[in-house]
Amino acid sequence: MLDLWYSENWSDETKFSIKVKEHIYSEQTPFQKIDFFVSNEYGRFFTLDGLIMITEKDEFSYHEMITHVPMCTNLNIKNVLVIGGGDGGTVRELTRYSSIERIDMVEIDERVVRLSQKFLPFTADKLTDGRVTLYFEDGLKFVKECKDKIYDLILVDSTDPISVGEGLFSKEFYEDCFRILKEDGILVNQHESPYYEKYATEMKKAHDKIKHIFPIAKVYQFHQPTYASGHWLFGFASKKYDPIKDCSTENWDKLGIETKYYNTEIQRACFVLPNYVKKKLEE
Repeated sequence: MLDLWYSENWSDETKFSIKVKEHIYSEQTPFQKIDFFVSNEYGRFFTLDGLIMITEKDEFSYHEMITHVPMCTNLNIKNVLVIGGGDGGTVRELTRYSSIERIDMVEIDERVVRLSQKFLPFTADKLTDGRVTLYFEDGLKFVKECKDKIYDLILVDSTDPISVGEGLFSKEFYEDCFRILKEDGILVNQHESPYYEKYATEMKKAHDKIKHIFPIAKVYQFHQPTYASGHWLFGFASKKYDPIKDCSTENWDKLGIETKYYNTEIQRACFVLPNYVKKKLEE
């Protein structure tokens, strides 16, 4: 019997592998190669250009932490922009807030969304929510053409800074995000990992750009077992709100949102970084 394994190189010397039960779909779009797999350990998972985006088993960690940390910081958020996020998990978490009135999602590759709706209903089932508008275009172009000060929150749910995701780590993009955020606006971006050198380099570059644009710029961490090293980061940037001092933990708890990863103790704790990470960010 021949065993099928999916493998991803985390560094030149390290590889992560999942035993695959079935390779259920593959497609090359004008932007990237999309694959969907089924495994016993991680359930369904999908990859872009050979890199894991989400797995059924651990996607909740990423999607809860990108969403609930900024929402707890400002529970008055009404208008949200999601850049990327084609699997729908980030939008799913946002729709759990009845106070949110508008969710615009910009995904460059429509096939990611349509295939996620077919193969990943556990993340994509809220993309048809009445508050959600889908835009299939380049996120860089979208924010450049946006009017000033229209969003309360921007979530950059992007791939790594290669191929279609590269522009979403540029100084120009972050400046446009600042411009289209309201006076108390918040930006959260996928911020890579501090552990392996190639990821840590991108982490440092992104933070250096953001901290010169936003008056409040912090980094927070979470555990994502199927991402390189399992130690992953988000960047938090704001024009006004500090995610620790200004968070409304009591009011968030009153909402009764059931989560698997996030809680209001983590809201504060996730910003406490290991010394080696702080050192890299401050270099």
